[in-house]
Amino acid sequence: MELLVPEIGLVVFQTIAFLLLLFILAKFAWKPILAAINEREHTIDEALNRAELAKQEMIRLAAQNEESMKEARAERDLILKEAKTLKDSIVNEAKHQAHTEGVKLIEKAKIEIENQKKAALAELKNQVSSLSIDIAERVLRNQLADKAKQQDFVADLLKDVELN
Repeated sequence: MELLVPEIGLVVFQTIAFLLLLFILAKFAWKPILAAINEREHTIDEALNRAELAKQEMIRLAAQNEESMKEARAERDLILKEAKTLKDSIVNEAKHQAHTEGVKLIEKAKIEIENQKKAALAELKNQVSSLSIDIAERVLRNQLADKAKQQDFVADLLKDVELN
């Protein structure tokens, strides 16, 4: 049993050694260790706070990005709508202008055809009258060449005048 129960001197010596070690550790080691632990804890808290701030900033940026995307989509839709309206307007204007030009060209062509028709009829009348005069002149020369034929012709004309 002696091995299990320590002697008083040994207990006192171990107690003094423990207290001395406790004092030395408290004086020189615990303050730096506790300071290091506190500093580490503070660094971890700051890192967590920065991470939380970064998370909030990311959420804010994501929301802002989403809002910007909505605005961009709305602006894109507006631009596409304006472009479609402008295209329709230009197409309708071009159709209207083409129709107007077509009507003008048709009217101009009708007038030109009418003028050419009148000119052709006038030319035809001139040719017919010229041919008629030529034919009448030849017929009269032929009939008036002989004296007896002349008298017969005058007599026929007088008969026609009396009948009318």
